[in-house]
Amino acid sequence: MSLQISVITAVMNRADTLGDALRSVHGQSWAGVEHVVIDGGSTDGTLDVVRQHRAGIATLVSEPDSGLYDALNKGIAAATGDVIGFMHADDEYASPYTLERVAAAFEDPSVDAVYGDLVYVSRKEPSRVVRYWQAGRYHRGLLALGWMPPHPTFYVRREVYSRLGNFDTRFRIAADYDNMLRLLWRGRVKAAYVPEVLVRMRTGGASNRSLLNILTKSREDYTALRQNGIGGLQTLLLKNVTKLPQLVVRVAAAH
Repeated sequence: MSLQISVITAVMNRADTLGDALRSVHGQSWAGVEHVVIDGGSTDGTLDVVRQHRAGIATLVSEPDSGLYDALNKGIAAATGDVIGFMHADDEYASPYTLERVAAAFEDPSVDAVYGDLVYVSRKEPSRVVRYWQAGRYHRGLLALGWMPPHPTFYVRREVYSRLGNFDTRFRIAADYDNMLRLLWRGRVKAAYVPEVLVRMRTGGASNRSLLNILTKSREDYTALRQNGIGGLQTLLLKNVTKLPQLVVRVAAAH
């Protein structure tokens, strides 16, 4: 039986971009995909977009929630696949074969997490790449140097979430970072790298939408580092400094 991958999309008032995300999931060559959509009670036409693509959605929940991470936790609870990943409402897969690449990496039974590269694209011109996040190969010590995999490319066996926990909703912006530290650092989960761009992500996410959000994220990142026993201010500084090379855009990433 082929690997079943649950893809969770949490959405709130993203009628302008959601259609691209849904088409991207439903256009994947990998047959074993379970798409779970968690809507927070959108009022802008998002549900009309969802209805247009309803045939490709295995589970749809539309109700008020307590924010993104609460919605993602609902998605994890609803998922039944062997592996869980996320497709945010502003993002798209880089290729119709992305999940095929992810599934191939999970053929190694010792691998519990898989990730790849990511490009940020202009919100107004999604064909234009503005930042290239080349994640590189994983080893645990990199986490203490501020390294992290791009969360939109991060796929994890469902039993790992059952064993190590979902997103801590006390974090408003950095629950994904906290969760990855918990899995990779404290849980010592083995991760495999797919050396290609897996996701195209639009700029303008919550973490960098305003100065207040940037400060909140830095504070939450520091809290995540401390409570996972991995480091403090030095690691936080390195985490931000290591992002600078991502601004050197590779021409190949645009295609």
